[in-house]
Amino acid sequence: MVLGIRALNAAEVPDGAKDARRLLAHALTVESGRLTLVLPDPVTPEQTAVFQNLIARRAARVPVSHLTGQRMFYGRTFCVSGDVLDPRPETETLIEAALAQPFQRVLDLGTGSGCILLTLVAERDGATGMGVDLSEAALSVAVANGRALNLAHRVAFAQGSWFAALQGSEERFDLIVSNPPYIAADEMADLSPEVRDHEPRMALTDEGDGLAAYRAIMADAPEHMKPGGRLMVEIGPTQGAKVRAMMLAAGLAPVAVLRDMDGRDRVVLGGKPRV
Repeated sequence: MVLGIRALNAAEVPDGAKDARRLLAHALTVESGRLTLVLPDPVTPEQTAVFQNLIARRAARVPVSHLTGQRMFYGRTFCVSGDVLDPRPETETLIEAALAQPFQRVLDLGTGSGCILLTLVAERDGATGMGVDLSEAALSVAVANGRALNLAHRVAFAQGSWFAALQGSEERFDLIVSNPPYIAADEMADLSPEVRDHEPRMALTDEGDGLAAYRAIMADAPEHMKPGGRLMVEIGPTQGAKVRAMMLAAGLAPVAVLRDMDGRDRVVLGGKPRV
């Protein structure tokens, strides 16, 4: 493992020691917490080769989650790949806000791995939901996660752009959630290589000002919400005021901007008036 740490440090990979440990555990097919217990055991040539390959790919800035094929989110393990965004701790701000009030039927726009939809359904007894995404590959990941979490009977997935995936449906939802692409095109170069080069570009940026998805969502969200229903969207830390104004203009009230664990604006939520 020492050589792995040195290689990652030489490549200026952040938290190289932590990543080397996780990759060694993956190569040995043990949980990270048990790695110390198995380190004295002999390592086979095959395991050594697997570990060396993982280190080389991580040194090239491939995300650890893509190397292991999974990422933890809200206490559950989700399958991930280069076809979906990695679930991020900041998104748990949206989860906590959604769970603060009752809901039974939820719609997740741009579902990606399905981590938001599946977490909400798993945390709320009897809740069901639908996830939509423009990417067929992303939907395949979401479907697999639904099966792995034994939630396939409580969720459905549809391909399409935002509400277009619901064309012909008159269903109204208690809760609509989304973590849309909000990175402006001129901000992409500043992202880490792990994100910029390995996560799906269409899930990161609208190739414009980073607000196009919110405009599309606000235009149609009210007609898909039940009276008293809620809309929650994740945002970039500088977008709170603009997205809040969009919700108000769409007739949603009250509207609030919530901060994440680091004190940055992270979620904008609005309710549909009951009358």
